[in-house]
Parts: sequence; structure tokens; C-alpha cells
Amino acid sequence: MKTSQDLRNELNAIARKSYPAYKSVQGSYDFKDYKLSIDHVQGDPFASPSKVSVLISGRQAGFPERLYEERMKRITLQDYLTRIFGGQIEKYNFKAKGSGKSGLIGVSRCGQEVLERSACTINPENGDVLVRMEIGFPANGRTINSGELIKILFDFLPDCICSSFFYKRLNHGAVEKAVRLCVDQQHIRGKLDEMGLAAFIANGSVLPRESGVSQKPMKQAVVFQSPSSMEVTIDLPYHGPITGMGIKKGVTLIVGGGFHGKSTVLEALELGVYNHIPGDGREFVITGKSAVKLRAEDSRSVKKVDISPFINNLPNGKNTVQFDTQDASGSTSQAANTVEAVEAGADLFLIDEDTSATNFMIRDELMQQVVSRSKEPITPFVERVRAVYEQLGISTIMVAGSSGAYFHVADAVIQMEDYLPYDITKEAKEAASQYAGIRIIEEPMDIADFNGRRPRTNPALKNNTRIKSKVLGRDSVSLDREVVDLRYVEQLVDQEQLQTLVYLLKYGEMKLMNGKRSLKEIVDALEDLMDQKGLEALSDMAYLPDSLARPRRQEIFACFNRYRGLYF
Repeated sequence: MKTSQDLRNELNAIARKSYPAYKSVQGSYDFKDYKLSIDHVQGDPFASPSKVSVLISGRQAGFPERLYEERMKRITLQDYLTRIFGGQIEKYNFKAKGSGKSGLIGVSRCGQEVLERSACTINPENGDVLVRMEIGFPANGRTINSGELIKILFDFLPDCICSSFFYKRLNHGAVEKAVRLCVDQQHIRGKLDEMGLAAFIANGSVLPRESGVSQKPMKQAVVFQSPSSMEVTIDLPYHGPITGMGIKKGVTLIVGGGFHGKSTVLEALELGVYNHIPGDGREFVITGKSAVKLRAEDSRSVKKVDISPFINNLPNGKNTVQFDTQDASGSTSQAANTVEAVEAGADLFLIDEDTSATNFMIRDELMQQVVSRSKEPITPFVERVRAVYEQLGISTIMVAGSSGAYFHVADAVIQMEDYLPYDITKEAKEAASQYAGIRIIEEPMDIADFNGRRPRTNPALKNNTRIKSKVLGRDSVSLDREVVDLRYVEQLVDQEQLQTLVYLLKYGEMKLMNGKRSLKEIVDALEDLMDQKGLEALSDMAYLPDSLARPRRQEIFACFNRYRGLYF
């Protein structure tokens, strides 16, 4: 392997040459404390920055094995190191001067959630640390300014690397705190089923966020305090006993006046599928990892989905057992979202009345009398929510602000008042008993076998070896110009998850969709691939991607299901 001095000599040799001469320095170099690899050199100073990676041996990094021996511990440590490194390079970003992206030093920007990313990985076998980043190689116009790159690679970067990836240089207490918090969060998640709970919110949690564009906790917010009737205590490995509101499995309503915190609670529960960093305020807001937020989604594509438990006998005779449309309505889209969530393995539905199709959610007694069941194709969710739990084992937590129809079928009713919850189940049930309830259908809720959904390669992509894929902001991805709208998949929290989704979609099209595997088997295969070989296994590029974050299987299903190129 070449040495760092070899790299310095090569950079001096190409000074003031045309920008493409930077290609000559591609390769790996020994910097004694670590190995630096220039994996891909940008075409010009205005193009996407160059890809650089650094490998620190486990012996030199020195992290105790107990900090990364288990998968979630390892993901947490990787996340922590990425955050530290991000803070370090911020001091030097664009300090090297030049045109275009000259001097840029970038790594994944982590949010409040702890995600598995390609930016930093730790080898569980030997503790080796690999960090991937992007650097804008400096130029004056389109002429190489190698002196500024030498400054980045030999002055700025060594300082950042040694301050971020060597255990002896880090605050051991802060590292331990992050990993121990992960262990405690996972412990709660593992106890939910045993305790008969769908979710848990610890007393003292801060649920409101700083603003609509910031996920940081709101300062001076009302802290969460469980009603005594719903309090449970869980003994955690490191935190010790923690008390909070245990939401039992079944059907739970969250009600209350406008602006009193109903949606704030639901949004916290939506993101309770992820672990959160210390200081987030929602560290101990925990739901099972497969909880799914459901909503209406007008105009989405639906392919071969059995929505007949909710919609049947359409006037045009359209098949609802294998329902297809390029332009779903509010009710058909929410029905499809519900059934697809069952296919994806959801054990908890999270629903906000405000983002739902009214005719999908309720049909009151008066409407049932005026419009007979034989004339109404929709069986509303209120008539199915008990069967969803009793037959499928899927709980529901729903925010309701304008209809009391669900009081009759709910197991628990929580009222939010000034951001504090109150258990009003008894009062709600007594009030509901004064009103005639909806008529609940008796027949079982049957859903067609998902094994029939066996996608084939899209004919338009067959034999195409140069399929273009990209991420379009934070809302959508595209594969061969086919846009997949993901703006209403609300549990996606990072743009890098979208980048991974388009890689997964492309991999599925190229290698797995053959008409023999079911969609579930395809998603299983993709998850196995990421488990065994990491996120980088999805890339067909010569260099490893630095900007991928792993989505849940529920969001993988959501992406495939919204892909208009899905072909059966």
C-alpha cells in the first residue's frame, strides 16, 4: 500500500493541472493511525463531491467489545461516532478555498433518531471502524489547487479523525450513556408484549417539538405525566425502575379539544419505533418496531390489493379482492394502506382522524338507517376495528376529535387537556351507553392470501443495464423516471432512508422480481442481504455509498406498493 508521503508527492506533482488529473490519486494510503482511501474523484469542482473513506483498525480504535457486541449497541455506537465526527468537520468545512464545492467536507447529518447508516460501520469481528465521507477537491476555476487539498487531508482530517474514532480521545461517560440508553430502550420494547402493552410513554417525557421544522424538544414544554390508573413500572438494566403510561393492547382512543396535544402524543408514538438520542425528550416513548401510521392518500397507485374487507360490491363491478387503480380515492387508499400494513407485519395501527377519509372511518346510525348496507360499498373501520384486534392481533391507537362513534368499541379512552392525559374510559362508556351504537357486522374479516402478490420485472426495464435512480428531495424517489411518492409515509425520518429505498427498489427489479417470489419474500430477501452484508451490498457502484440509512421493513413495503412500475 502507498504511504501518506506518496499521496503528498502525487498531489504536488499535479498542482495547477487540469481538474481531471485528480483521478491519478485514486487509491489507498497508509497514514499510520489509519488508512485513507480516495474511492471516487468528482469530474469537476461543481460536480458531486469526491468519495473518501477511512479505516481505523480495531486495535488502534480501542473500543471495548461490550460497546458493539450486539447489533443495536453497534448501531448506537456508530451513530454516536458519526455525530461526533460531524461536529468536528464542521469546524473545517469550506475552510479550504476554491471554486464550486471546493473545501466541502461532509458526512451524514443525524437527526433525533438512531439509525443504521453506511457513513460509519464497525466490524463486529475485530472492532475495525470504517467511516465514509465526501470531500470537495479544491480548484481555481477548473485548475487543480492541490495545496488546499493537502491542507484538508494532512491537517484538517487527521485532527477530526483522531478526535472522533479513537476511544482514548473520547468522553467515555458520554459513550457509555448512549449505549446504555439503547439497552434500556430495547428492554422496554422487548417487555411490551409480555406486559400486554401496545406502547409506553415515560413520566417526564417531553413530547412537543421546537417547531414545525425542528425535531428538537420544545423548551419549557409541559412534561408528560401518566394518569395513575394507567401507570406501569418497568425495571431497566441501567436506568433502574421507570414509571409511565402503559397503553394496553386493544383499541385506544385519544380525545380532547383542539390544540391540547392529541396529535403530539400520536406523533411521538409514530416515532417510538426508533430509538432516540439522549436529551431528545422522547427517549422512553416506545412502541413495537412494526407499528404503522395509517392515513388516506388520494391519487396513490394500488396494485393487486385485497380491500374487500372494507370495500366491496362497487357499482362498476370492479374487483376489490385484487384491486388495481392508478388514482385511488381517500377511502380506497386508506383501505389499501391498512391491508398492506397487515402484509408488512404491523402489530399496531396509529390513526389520526384529521388525516383519514371520513367515509372509511365512520358511518353513524342515522346514515346506516337512511342508506341501507346493500347500497353502501364501504364497511367503515369502526365496524372492523374490533376484528382487526381480535382476529389479526393488531391493536389500534386513534386520535378522534369530532366523532364519538368509537367510544362503543374502544377498550380505553384518554383525554388530553393542556398536554396532560386523563383516563376517562369509565365516563366515556357511560356517556356512550345513552346513545345507540353502530351495528357491528358479525362475519369474520377475511383477507386474501398475500402469496398471490408475486411481482415480475417491469417489461419496460427488462434487459436495461443502465436504470437511472435518484432521490427527489425528502418526498419521493424515482426509478427510470417513474416517481414513487413517499410524502405520506410519515415514519420515514431521514432523506438517507429514501436513498436506501431507491437502491432496494432497483435491486428488487434487477435481481428478485421474477414472478415466483411473493412481495413478502422479496422484502425478506432484501432484509437478509442488509443483515448479512450491510447497506453497501445494495450499491452497484465501484465505491461504497456514504449516505444510506436503513428503513424499516414497513417502509420498504410502502415504497414497493407505491411504485407504479410494480408489475404482476
